[in-house]
Amino acid sequence: MRYHVGDLEQQKLLDLYTGMLKPRMIEEKMLILLRQGKISKWFSGIGQEAISVGVTKALKESEYILPMHRNLGVFTSRDIPLHRLFAQWQGKASGFTKGRDRSFHFGTQEYKIVGMISHLGPQLGVADGIALADMLRRKKRVTAVFTGEGATSEGDFHEALNVASVWNLPVLFCIENNGYGLSTPTNEQYNCEHLADRAKGYGIESRIIDGNNILEVYSKVDELCKAIRRRPRPILLEFKTFRMRGHEEASGTKYVPDKLMKEWGEKDPIANYETFLVNEGILTQERIEELKSSISEEINENLKLAFDEDAISSTESKELSDVYKASENQIIKPESDHKEELRFVDAISQGLEQSMYRHNELIIMGQDVADYGGVFKITEGFVPKFGKRRVRNTPICESAIVSAAMGLSINGMKAVVEMQFADFVSSGFNPIVNYLAKVHYRWNENADVVIRMPCGGGVGAGPFHSQTNEAWFTKTPGLKVVYPAFPYDAKGLLNTAINDPNPVLFFEHKGLYRSVKEEVPVDYYTLPFGKASVLKEGNDITVVTYGAGVHWALEILGNHPEINADLLDLRTLQPLDEEAIYNSVKKTGKLIVLQEDTLFGGVASDIAAMVMENCFEYLDAPVKRVGSLETPVPFAKSLEENYLPKHRFESALVELYQY
Repeated sequence: MRYHVGDLEQQKLLDLYTGMLKPRMIEEKMLILLRQGKISKWFSGIGQEAISVGVTKALKESEYILPMHRNLGVFTSRDIPLHRLFAQWQGKASGFTKGRDRSFHFGTQEYKIVGMISHLGPQLGVADGIALADMLRRKKRVTAVFTGEGATSEGDFHEALNVASVWNLPVLFCIENNGYGLSTPTNEQYNCEHLADRAKGYGIESRIIDGNNILEVYSKVDELCKAIRRRPRPILLEFKTFRMRGHEEASGTKYVPDKLMKEWGEKDPIANYETFLVNEGILTQERIEELKSSISEEINENLKLAFDEDAISSTESKELSDVYKASENQIIKPESDHKEELRFVDAISQGLEQSMYRHNELIIMGQDVADYGGVFKITEGFVPKFGKRRVRNTPICESAIVSAAMGLSINGMKAVVEMQFADFVSSGFNPIVNYLAKVHYRWNENADVVIRMPCGGGVGAGPFHSQTNEAWFTKTPGLKVVYPAFPYDAKGLLNTAINDPNPVLFFEHKGLYRSVKEEVPVDYYTLPFGKASVLKEGNDITVVTYGAGVHWALEILGNHPEINADLLDLRTLQPLDEEAIYNSVKKTGKLIVLQEDTLFGGVASDIAAMVMENCFEYLDAPVKRVGSLETPVPFAKSLEENYLPKHRFESALVELYQY
């Protein structure tokens, strides 16, 4: 192996050697502990240390790096205390996830490291968001993100590269091409000679680097980082290397030909570099033994600290309290009594605009949201006021944009993402439910992201533009779900959602956008989450609903003056105002829950079950649930009217009243 020293000083050469030796020795110790049953799992990076160490050493400490599960050298190069790493791998409290996640599935703001999730691809988009925040603040920084050759087949990889290219983001996309995705060789994963060639399709630069040559890795990455800081842009790096052990230790390497293992074994990045340093007179055998002895002592001392730590314990309240970042939910009242009549759509727009003034690092992202103003014109006129840096048209890549919103949050900004239609959120489902929702519980990082969801039927839009899919998200701990029915609520709750440091799915019924008007305060104000609105009071029956269902219920109750009902508009589904529901049911003894969503597995089912469990002795009749037909949303007017639950609600209401 050839090494080009260039202008690197002797101390740097030794620093790179020590930087690789340390993670190698830790790994060798972990493999012993794994066999002894003292850790549960291990993903080995033996043979790939030059990449992790070389890239990390080329970055500044203030620059974020997003590693994978074979990048131990990233963590050691950032000087994370070893006892905390060891505690993390043993599920101890002094680790980084309070025992809630394992191995390298964690991040730490202190060391500017953002760990992976098992779905791999989303972290590429997260790197885009982190870099976008740096670019918007005009900070000359680089963000480096790792992935393997296997994950380059995921859609998130391509979406992230495209976004970075379109926005010219200062991201180093680092592919560790180590030969196999678990047992699948590269020739069964992609059909191009070099993964670096894929950069051409996105109009970005690329480099191929010998991933086992520490000097080549460090020198080239250092050079590129300096260039990116001068002129921000994304660059794709393909590091050619090899995985010398199994995908994880239990899988082994029997599928790898012996000849290939031997060939790459001779390219060991540490052994070869060590020989080079000895031959150059920079390193001696005595110094090698001193280094190994010192590192071994450090490992053993820190292992003892981790082993001596008690097994983690917790309580139900502690676990539940960490699902969300604590929020004051401060209620802000309008400064004056001045009101104006606004349509639902205008109230949303006004709230969003006032929040943009209130939070100067709030970024809006979505398809066509800039000059065009979005398909529903919510952001019309925003570009002249806030500029295209803050109101950003996006490519059609929901997953990467949601991930980028997560990255903005990690780097201290706020994001509002508009799904053009709530139906399209399925393309961004993974980062919402697996990244945004879990991130605070996992490693105490919050997702300061609002996702606006134009939704609902009744407008003849058919199966792909009419769903009301709130139940996809109310099931997922860590998400908040808001679903207003009136302009006043829409503006106040949107402002609260943007203030909230947790991820919020904000549902806006398209059928209400221009059909519902109301007097709304002109000034900025907020409304509390988790508080239902009591629209009618009565003693005969409790009606619980939200969204368009509120307006159907008002109309139908108006047609039946004989029914004296409590009508509750939930407004937020997560958190849910259980107390208001229970108090009403205890008063009336009867409950009917109306939702626009199809019936099975919806919010109504949970409310019905909760009332049965907590208010059974107060009930005078079975709880009724009413929802749409168990079909996709049809297009033709007559079919859609039959699909929606409005008329079935009237029949069920009368039946329950007469019970």
